Amino acid sequence: MDADKKDQLDADAAQLQRLGYAQQLLRDMGGFSNFAVSFSIISILTGAVTLYGHGLRFGGPFVMGVGWPLVAVMTLTVAASLAQLASSFPTAGALYHWSAMLGGPRVGFFTAWLNTIGQFAITAGIDYGLAEFVADMLGWPRESRLHVLSLYAVILLSHAILNHVGVRAVALLNNVSAWYHVAGVAVVIGALVAFAPKQEPGFLLTRFTTESSVYTYGFLIGLLQAQWTFTGYDASAHVSEETMDPTRNAPWGIFLSVAVSAVVGYALLVGVTLAIGDLPAAAAAPNPFLHVLRESLGPALGGALVWIAIGAMWFCGLSSVTSNSRMLFAFARDGGLPGSTHLASVSPRFRSPHVAIWVSVAAAFVVAIWSGAYAAMVALSTLALYASYALPVWVGLRARKNGTWSHQGPWDLGRYSTLVNVVALGWCAVVMVLFVLPPNELAGYTFAGALALLTVYWVAFQRHTFVGPKVTLLAPSPVIGASSGE
Repeated sequence: MDADKKDQLDADAAQLQRLGYAQQLLRDMGGFSNFAVSFSIISILTGAVTLYGHGLRFGGPFVMGVGWPLVAVMTLTVAASLAQLASSFPTAGALYHWSAMLGGPRVGFFTAWLNTIGQFAITAGIDYGLAEFVADMLGWPRESRLHVLSLYAVILLSHAILNHVGVRAVALLNNVSAWYHVAGVAVVIGALVAFAPKQEPGFLLTRFTTESSVYTYGFLIGLLQAQWTFTGYDASAHVSEETMDPTRNAPWGIFLSVAVSAVVGYALLVGVTLAIGDLPAAAAAPNPFLHVLRESLGPALGGALVWIAIGAMWFCGLSSVTSNSRMLFAFARDGGLPGSTHLASVSPRFRSPHVAIWVSVAAAFVVAIWSGAYAAMVALSTLALYASYALPVWVGLRARKNGTWSHQGPWDLGRYSTLVNVVALGWCAVVMVLFVLPPNELAGYTFAGALALLTVYWVAFQRHTFVGPKVTLLAPSPVIGASSGE
């Protein structure tokens, strides 16, 4: 190991120690690897593709042409707000840790559980969507859930095994994944530009819906396609303890993963949407994305491009399990979960949070069985994750106002902090209202039920025992300035 890298590792471990934790996980990720984790979970070849039919049926081409950039710009305010926090407090607990430090144990407790539920649901959405696509390509009927669930179980198993035994391999695969996504999108767009008949650009402003008698309502519900795609970018913060120089690399990983995905994803959606020949027929197809590629490029080439997207979905699920397990590990480390002692354990051989990994995939399997409908899984994950994003942004905004949080990290919004935070909170509120409306009532009921159970659990058991992270900004501490200023 060269001297500069050793010095950086020592500095990172010392910084983590000042935040109250020993260096347990293998710290081997650079800036690109950190970005790649979030970029892979956002995965435009997953969210934008598996929910392409949802967007097309509810809002038509207008959802792709106008809805995607609208959601992308608003999501960037959320990402920037989280990046600012990640720069000050680079720990695996991330959202939970920030909320607890700046708002107290109760806020931290609810943030952690909402993020955990959201991550279980997002892993379910990613891998179940992948299983459906594989089933479609193999010609297996979706009506038989047994086929899809069997594929889903195999996919989850592959992600669990790799995360358990191959920390370095997962980091390498995340790097490969980032380039794979960019190359995959380039190949799909290139094939569409070269070989597919194309609509005029104005086609992107076509308002079309088969799901609502009021177009505006259909358009708003159709935004779930873009909004679910832009989830999971907090992963860059969750792997802070495995990232070198995390006060810079983690926030840039969060922000750039959203920005790059916004641009590349828009190019993909424009290319696919302009290749639609018969709009009603595409919307009526069981898998509209597959239908468009096969109709515009022929079964062979169109099918080959879908297999490229399927590869990206697999990478996406791998990164999701990585992020989910780190969140569980960090929360358990502070005693916030049943069985925390086991969930906080680290494999002596592989230096991975192995128990948290297997619990993550098991919970994702349960979510798929419970929710049944794919749209319910993705709506639930979007609701829970954006609730967990809003809480630390809210308490961070208050902490800056009252002077509790006075030492920011090197990635800082400066005088624009309040404006960006307020816009981010407003957008989170919009998201949480939109995606409990029909046809996503089950997601709303599940989310409300989870909140009720968490409230009972907090009042009955955790209120007097859970103290949150080892360092808090709500009480005087001689290390506060050091921990938040590096």
